[in-house]
Amino acid sequence: MRVLVTGGAGFLGSHLVDRLMADGHEVVCLDNLSSGRRRNVARWEAAARFRFLEADVVEPLAVAGPFDRVYHLASPVTCVHHVERPIATLRAAAEGTRRVLDLAVECRAVFLLASTSEVYGDPLSHPQVETDVGHVNPIGPRSPYDEGKRFAEALAVGYARERGAAVRIARIFNTYGPRMRPDDGRVIPTFLARALAGQPLPVHGDGRQTRSFCYVSDMVDALVCLAEADYAGPVNLGNPAEMTVLDLAREIVALVGGAGRIEFVPRPQDDPARRRPDVTLARRLLQWEPKVPRSEGLRRTLECYRTEELIP
Repeated sequence: MRVLVTGGAGFLGSHLVDRLMADGHEVVCLDNLSSGRRRNVARWEAAARFRFLEADVVEPLAVAGPFDRVYHLASPVTCVHHVERPIATLRAAAEGTRRVLDLAVECRAVFLLASTSEVYGDPLSHPQVETDVGHVNPIGPRSPYDEGKRFAEALAVGYARERGAAVRIARIFNTYGPRMRPDDGRVIPTFLARALAGQPLPVHGDGRQTRSFCYVSDMVDALVCLAEADYAGPVNLGNPAEMTVLDLAREIVALVGGAGRIEFVPRPQDDPARRRPDVTLARRLLQWEPKVPRSEGLRRTLECYRTEELIP
């Protein structure tokens, strides 16, 4: 197949590109490199089946079809970006998603939207199931990403209903692994980078808030399976193994070794108290569930951080 991956030089996007290239597809990787890194896909640049296009999805797309699959991952993904660049985050979700949907409809390609567990906000129910409508602050500091992704889902569903788009919606829960930028604000790269540097690990509040972490290879498997499924509704993708942020910090301190310590800092506004996916639908629809234990995933990620220069 011929496949377009927007945001393909980012953390998750580059691992998806690796999988698609390994499967023998022709891949066009589009990224504006605002948070992605070209070195993430450098191994494929000499391949005849690969093309890298430095471009922004909010601008007219300088890429021609046909495409069989379109994976739309282009978006700032961390709170650091949302606070510092709220307009860019919202434009990527709105204008960028519209442009990529138009291309997918024109090509009659399957369109997969990388949405997020953040559409649930600080959820009132637990674990989160796809029928939950969410509890989101529309004007809080996280709102550019949360509401942007909610709008992107609504736009994708609108294209499916009005224009017959073949839409797939992946609600992605916390994902981690090699190639995460140490400065991107997400908890695992922050903890690993600071532990390696001998700096304190910043735990928000009392650390009792929970998260569920999925290793990147499991998430890529899920995305590929979802793209091939005949299902237009949102599907939770993540690892349902839930833990507190404080326990994660302790686990990383033990893994890295040394004199690492934990530092408690104020909790950000609208920080979700609990996050755990109900993946019943993914298990039934995709015959998928995560396989990599957290201990193994953290070990692989740490090894990458130890062998790769920790630069933005």
